[in-house]
Amino acid sequence: MAQRSAGPDGAQAEELARIFPEKMTALEEEIGKVMVGQRQVLRQTLVALMGGGHVLLEGVPGLGKTVLVRTLGQVFGLDFSRIQFTPDLMPADCIGTHVLRQQQAPGEHSTFAFERGPIFTNLLLADEINRATPKTQSALLEAMQEGRVTTGNSTYPLPEPFFVLATQNPLEMEGTYPLPEAQLDRFFFKIIVDYPSGAELIEISRRTTGTAAVDLKQILNGEELLALMGVARQVPVADSVLKYAADIIMATHPGHQRAPEPVARFVRYGASPRALQAVILAGKALALWEGRFNVAFRDIDEAAMPALRHRIGLNYEGQAEGIDIDVVLRKLLEEVQPVA
Repeated sequence: MAQRSAGPDGAQAEELARIFPEKMTALEEEIGKVMVGQRQVLRQTLVALMGGGHVLLEGVPGLGKTVLVRTLGQVFGLDFSRIQFTPDLMPADCIGTHVLRQQQAPGEHSTFAFERGPIFTNLLLADEINRATPKTQSALLEAMQEGRVTTGNSTYPLPEPFFVLATQNPLEMEGTYPLPEAQLDRFFFKIIVDYPSGAELIEISRRTTGTAAVDLKQILNGEELLALMGVARQVPVADSVLKYAADIIMATHPGHQRAPEPVARFVRYGASPRALQAVILAGKALALWEGRFNVAFRDIDEAAMPALRHRIGLNYEGQAEGIDIDVVLRKLLEEVQPVA
């Protein structure tokens, strides 16, 4: 599910753990020079990246999703690509295709060479991913899971680190292709991008309708990011915390004895083991961000909502009544309590 970075050890690991909160705060502040508000969205996105996972951003157009991804590329010093998904987009438009290289000199033969597509980058913005056909959506599956692309008989590794940040509009569903469960499960977090407040709208207007340009600093490079991801994986998790996270996952299954009433009534299928992986990895990053080298119950609570909301499917009754998954999850988190 998530990218695995070789973790540092010894004095290097201690130093990275010490500077982790400082670097995360610096990233937050630097991105805040461009992004107005959306603090929770930014925090959850950074946590997902530190966990090595991909992010699904859901919100109506114009809320700054594209700006967020472009800004992340600048402060991380990563290569950035954008794919605008449309119904006529083909898999080759994403991963690349073989092209004929004409002979350059007498006696040479023309050959086919692989021309890499925009997916060969560090940070990929898959804009309006639900507008592409399932055939094109599936082209991302291997890349997101394995960090590589296969075409013909050849396999090509993607650069490290590699993150997909996909967006979708929840309002315009005509002519779209909803992501199947297998595709959704490969996203570490699903993050809801909400409307800004009145004060934030005014500040957005001030920043975007003038002539001043924001000069962003690079906070981390690719190697430093991989090192911080590696040290985050080393944060220990107590058995009681791990059991609490597992209890939450099991309670999302309608047939389980600990499933609360809304889950038993409205849910068709619950979260997969990838959900537990995401919750634990996010909990580790959250703990380290607060300067702790241990995962607390509150870290699990904070990670649960974005890690689970796209991994639970409503049954017919839940869909007919317009049940909000977040409401079901809040009820679940109220009823499933940790045992110290």
